[in-house]
Order: sequence, then structure tokens, then C-alpha cells
Amino acid sequence: MPKMNRRQFFILGAAGAVTASVANWAIAQSNKTSPASSKFYKSANGLLEVNLEASYRPVNLAGKQAYLMSYNGQVPAPRLEVKAGDTVRIHFTNNLSQPTNLHYHGLHVPPTGNADNPFFSIPPGENLTYEFTIPKNHPSGTFWYHPHHHVYVAEQLFAGLAGLFIVRGELDEIPEIQAAKEEFLVLKDFDLDEDGRILAPNHMAMMLGREGQLLTVNGQVNPNLSIAKGGLLRLRMLNASPSRFYRLSLENHPLYLIATDGGAISAPVELEELLLAPGERAELLVRGDRGPGQYRLLTLPYDRGGMGMMGGGMGMMGGHRMGSGMGMMGNSSQTSPQVLATLTYQGSVATLPFPERLIPVETLPKPETVRRFELSMSGMGMGMGSGMGMSFTFNGQTYDMDRIDTSVKLNTVEDWELINVDPDRMDHPFHLHINRFQIVSRNGQPEPYRAWKDTVLVRGGETVRIRIPFRDFAGKTVYHCHILDHEDLGMMGIVEIKPAA
Repeated sequence: MPKMNRRQFFILGAAGAVTASVANWAIAQSNKTSPASSKFYKSANGLLEVNLEASYRPVNLAGKQAYLMSYNGQVPAPRLEVKAGDTVRIHFTNNLSQPTNLHYHGLHVPPTGNADNPFFSIPPGENLTYEFTIPKNHPSGTFWYHPHHHVYVAEQLFAGLAGLFIVRGELDEIPEIQAAKEEFLVLKDFDLDEDGRILAPNHMAMMLGREGQLLTVNGQVNPNLSIAKGGLLRLRMLNASPSRFYRLSLENHPLYLIATDGGAISAPVELEELLLAPGERAELLVRGDRGPGQYRLLTLPYDRGGMGMMGGGMGMMGGHRMGSGMGMMGNSSQTSPQVLATLTYQGSVATLPFPERLIPVETLPKPETVRRFELSMSGMGMGMGSGMGMSFTFNGQTYDMDRIDTSVKLNTVEDWELINVDPDRMDHPFHLHINRFQIVSRNGQPEPYRAWKDTVLVRGGETVRIRIPFRDFAGKTVYHCHILDHEDLGMMGIVEIKPAA
């Protein structure tokens, strides 16, 4: 079994930026109930049909009342589960005061019609029925849904609109995986005032990407996970924060990666840490082979860049960067590990076998075309106080809904070189809708193994080459930075997939 340390493993991006203190609204809050408390809907007889309402209402968050945007009054939203070949029919109602829509992040479904169409605008009070069929050859995996209406994306996701979308399939059928206990972990931060209302970000927080001081797992603070001595625990993890990175470690336990954004890898990979950028997902196995006791799931410090925006030493507070609406510390401010959840040993079982092989990952053919994308920030003057004049770009251009930025042909394979030339060396996680890809290299160094991804971290000064097979579906869709304030501020482009001649 391959083993990698943190420096060697870059497929899942980077993480961290967590404040050391928790907002007064939730000081000392520690909810010890099971984290798997969100309602879920499962397809039956080849159909998943769900009523889904987006609204602003009081909800229970970490044992307290908060006023959030939610789907069906739940944070996180109801988990949706289907199988390949199923039809999905979602009767969606927008009861927000803003326009919105739905994006099915990671699903390989049409970008047109009432499927995964990012150009829909559903006004307040209006309804839309989304309907599409999951392809019969769709990989199993951990996907998710969230709003994607340009200029409202970061605000609506930060306020609570996010839910898991699970496709069951071949990975779930491996006997060793079937035997593992399964937990779904939605990692999400919030920034709340003392009344439990979302704080508005200041301009600098929007430039850096808004972060909250309240870190939750499935809407709870430090929930309990359990494992039996000799057992296996399968963790299906989603970074649903619009800007926060999580650098994860489990005390005294290695983590065994079994799947990334786009599905299973060919064999488990042992990790000391897991690095999740916004939008990324991962599936992990934990072995119950330690002594009885409690072990903390931690997020560790990480610097995702952007110091130039602070004007060097300006804007610093005790060594921390300024962040969200109250001027509290935000980006890259974490100086010590912070607890996300606690793993407790309960009972024992005969030692379960560990999987040696998973699902083969195909080797893609050489690309027919190579393209270059420069990711950057631009604006009038860098440094403190210049946020109003800044924007984020691909190849020097901000998003224009009337412009096609990239045209590709259906049933071709392309390499895209993603080059982070941001003058403030901010990290940018890149996300492509509809079609997953494989990472070829970082700074010219080949990736250690193949994995399917739909979101990839591009660090400041880094060049990442990805290989994309454009399959099955023609039409227009988008690619963008998944620090969603950056997307709302222009770091998004339109790709048109044209039918083969």
C-alpha cells in the first residue's frame, strides 16, 4: 500500500485558516450527539423525487437557534441518494429574497435544460422542477448540491445552503467497504452575531474569501464519532465552506484515502494528513486498531496566501489577519490545532479485513489540445483598503455571461495548464462543471497516482496540468475559483462544448 506524507500528497489541495477562538454566540458549546442527524431521501424504483425549498428561517445550529438560509429548514440540507441510471426530479421553490438556482457539484449530467444549468435565475417566490437522469455508467461517489447564481454564490452558501448528493455503486459493493461503518461529515463554518444572525463580510474579507469563527460538522460543534475495536470507519467528507481550507489529522491514527471528488482510486493510500480545499470531497477509512479512548479529529494551521493585500504588516492584529464582518481574525489565523470531532472506541468486533484493491482508474489518451489559463487578481493598487477596486480573473478577464471564453469539441481530450500568477500568491481551487479530470503534474512533477477530480488546488506561483475528457454532453457551462467570493468577483469563465462534426 502506498504511503505519502503531507508534502508528497497534493491531490486534495490545502486547508486550514481557522481562528483559535469561537464566537461568543457559541463559546464552550460542545454537542456530543451523532453527527449523522440530517434527514435523507433515497431513490426508489429508479426515481428520486423531492420537494426542496430554499428559505431564510430559524434553524438549530450547534444546539442554538440561528437565522440561516436553508433547504427544507435543515443545515446541512437533506442528503440525496441515487444509483446510476436513476431519474432525479427536484421540485424547487425559491422562498429567499434573492434570486438563486441549484448546482449539482461533480455530477456528470447535461449542462442544458433543467439539469445542471448554472445560467438559470429563479426569482424570489418562483418554482422550477429540475429533472435529469444519472448516466448508467456514472461513477459512485460523494457529490453535493448548492446555489450557483453569480454574485450571490458565496453569500448563500455561507448562510447555509449546501447538501450531500450520493451516487451509490461499485465502491459501495466491495465487501470490505460494505462492512465498514459509514459516516457523512459536512464541514462548514459560520460567522454569527450574538443573536445567531449571519454577519456581513467587510471588503477585505470578500477579497480574501469570507470565513467564520464557528466551525461545525453536520451543523454541530465537536460531535462524537464511534468505532469498534477491530472495526473500520468510512468517513465521507465534504468541505462545504465557501473559503475555508481544512488540513485534517486524526490523533494517533493514519487516514486511508479510498476516493476523491470524482470517485474511487485504485488502492487505498495511507496519509498522515488530509488537505481539503473548498468544494473538495474525500472518502477515508479509519482502522480501529488503537487502544480504548478518545481521539480528536483536528484541523491544523495552514497559510493560503494573500498577505500582500494586507499591505505587509498593516491590518494585522496580534499576528492574525483581519477577516469577516466584525473585523475579527479570519484567513490563515489559526496558530494551533482546532477540534472538529471526537472519535471514541465503543465495543469490539473480530478484526475486519482491509481492502487491498478498489476501482481501477483509466489511463486517458494524450491530449489533442493544450490550453493555458492564468489565475490572478487585478485592481487599482494592492494593499490595505484597496478592496473596492479589485477583481479576480482568468487570463486577465473577469466573467462575462455574454462571452464564450473557451470552445472545446465533444469526445476529445484536452490538457489545461492552470498557472497561478496572483501577485499576492493566494491559493485558488479550480472547479470545472460537468466533466471530471485527472491531475497530470504540478510544477512539472508528475502526480504519484491517478485519481478523478473536479476541483483542484492551485497554490500561489504553482502550475498544475489537468487532463479532461469531454464526454457525452454538449452545451455551455462554467469553470471558476471555488473560493466563492473570488468567483462572484469575476474569477469564472464559460466553456462551450460543441458537438463533434
